[in-house]
Amino acid sequence: METAAPEIQQGGGCFFLPPLMVVLASVLFGYFMWDKTPQADSPPATANISPIFQVEIQYWSGSISRWADATGLDPNLVATVMQIESCGDPRAKSSAGAMGLFQVMPYHFSAGDDPYAPDINAARGLAYLAKSLQTAQGDSRLALAGYNGGIGVIPRAEWTWSAQTQRYVQYGAPIYEDARGGLSSSDAMNEWYENYGASLCKQAHQRLGLP
Repeated sequence: METAAPEIQQGGGCFFLPPLMVVLASVLFGYFMWDKTPQADSPPATANISPIFQVEIQYWSGSISRWADATGLDPNLVATVMQIESCGDPRAKSSAGAMGLFQVMPYHFSAGDDPYAPDINAARGLAYLAKSLQTAQGDSRLALAGYNGGIGVIPRAEWTWSAQTQRYVQYGAPIYEDARGGLSSSDAMNEWYENYGASLCKQAHQRLGLP
């Protein structure tokens, strides 16, 4: 987060500089201000997310950083969920009725919400992810299971989880571990993409108008 610069306390009297010192001070001030001015071709600030995520997720990196900061979540965990849920397609919809980037079910929205608006979808989905992570006492693997299958699955034996939730964790947990481990590529990501993600990401790619 940005923090306000500390106020400089000044004395009550006037501060006089001789003319030569004024010139020197002006030159030095201009030099340092010029040196710290962002260049026009500088890359925009992005989230600190792993390069293993697909280009459609990288498209949302700035938003992921903002949403993660607002919810106290690791940006790589947020990116992992978005990767598996929608591959960055803001208009994604499942056969069960889940909607948007984080595939949030209708009952999580309030009257007047636009479920497909990225900020609203993220606020509802990530609030649930944060609650799941808290219930799982910080265990990201269990938190992913709770996000997919409902928080009630967290204390249950894994063999009781649905096949979908087991598959979700099978791919999501190692993808997240590879992401936060600083890897530049991920076998788990590649396997998920080949088995489940290719068509989802193609749809997202087109929706986002990526080259």
